[in-house]
Amino acid sequence: MNNTLLRVYPSELKIPFEVKKQRSCCMQLTNRTDQYVAFKVKTTNPRKYSVRHACGILLPRSSCNLTVTMQAPMEILSDYHCKDKFLVQSVVVRDGATMKEFVPQLFTKAPGKAIEEFKLRVVYIAANPPSPVPEEEEEEDSSPRSEVMGCEVNRPSLRDVVPTYTGASGEEPSCAEGASVISRLVGEREYATDENQKLQKEMETLRETRSSQQGFSLVFVLLVFMSSIFVGRLMNNGIKA
Repeated sequence: MNNTLLRVYPSELKIPFEVKKQRSCCMQLTNRTDQYVAFKVKTTNPRKYSVRHACGILLPRSSCNLTVTMQAPMEILSDYHCKDKFLVQSVVVRDGATMKEFVPQLFTKAPGKAIEEFKLRVVYIAANPPSPVPEEEEEEDSSPRSEVMGCEVNRPSLRDVVPTYTGASGEEPSCAEGASVISRLVGEREYATDENQKLQKEMETLRETRSSQQGFSLVFVLLVFMSSIFVGRLMNNGIKA
């Protein structure tokens, strides 16, 4: 059926197969709606697989990552064929619902109650070379922590976590680091502006000083010239006398 509540990724669970080694893979659930959606994950072989975390409540337009772990196989397989499957059930719950209201009856089919189901099959893949296993990483504390039964979350999305986890989104600069860089750039720009203004004032002062010096030199030359003319005339008058 075409799921309208949750987007389940991937459509099949590819788990590396290696004798006597426990291996894992990741499943992502995304709430497509503007409503609160409860989910539950089942498997046809619960002794062989464990899911962290098998149920929870997703906030509108939010998502979470689940880790599916396969117990260490003790025998070598002639092929990688596997008949195991997983089932993801989802149903709309009231706005603001918490895990205290999460009861098995939520997924009991009843007239007028829409319960969506999505099936995933398990596919074994060669573990030589080993395939990378999704690991849980913590987000920066700048984002509010979400809540659900320990569900690993990509962004603020879930309610009533026991315990609370944050999601893996890759290593990116935090908000604090970005703010620090912006603050530093603004400070450098202001400093450069102040220095430019100081330099312009110094240039204006220097021009005024040079202008006054040039005016003084011209007056001095005129005075000397007039003095020499006056002295010359006096000397000429003295000689004539």
